[in-house]
Amino acid sequence: MLLVVACALVDKDGRVMVAQRPKGKSMAGLWEFPGGKIETGETPEAALIRELKEELSIDVTAACLAPLSFASHAYDDFHLLMPLYVCRKWEGQIMPREGQNVTWKKPRELFDMAMPPADVPLIAALRDNI
Repeated sequence: MLLVVACALVDKDGRVMVAQRPKGKSMAGLWEFPGGKIETGETPEAALIRELKEELSIDVTAACLAPLSFASHAYDDFHLLMPLYVCRKWEGQIMPREGQNVTWKKPRELFDMAMPPADVPLIAALRDNI
């Protein structure tokens, strides 16, 4: 079982940011919610705060992270469990640090994007709840 955490960053217009997985990574080219693996001893919130700083150069506090949903998906060689948080407030400008492209989309527009299988079920939760 692989435990990862993801975040739907939501702007004032109700758009959600997604990042494109860069070349050289598994599932390269697919669009995903930012986040990553939870390290030993980390809470999901602490992992997300760390990952958002590492990936996008933004500062987030735990108080600004609201749990929304989760995905449970069986890939060929592992099972992924991924809580999804919503964040509407952060400090700093989003500056991708891992060579990834980013874009802002209304939740309903995410259905038309190529995303990892585990991310797809989370779109409806965003559409219905943000």
